[in-house]
Amino acid sequence: MQTSKITRIAVVVLVLLFLVLSVISCSTHVHTHDHHHPAPGKKIPPGQAKKMNGDQSAKAYAPGQQKKR
Repeated sequence: MQTSKITRIAVVVLVLLFLVLSVISCSTHVHTHDHHHPAPGKKIPPGQAKKMNGDQSAKAYAPGQQKKR
């Protein structure tokens, strides 16, 4: 049994329509807020300061561990 020419064209059109809709529906997200820097005047936890500077220990950033000046 052969498929008719109209059926074959309809299948091709539906596949192309599906592909076009799939590509159009893709979206990208642009994050404008930088989470690595706190708002001015806002303290950050010692663990976060350690991560930002790439250190192994958060001890140097803890308020109770600061040297007296």
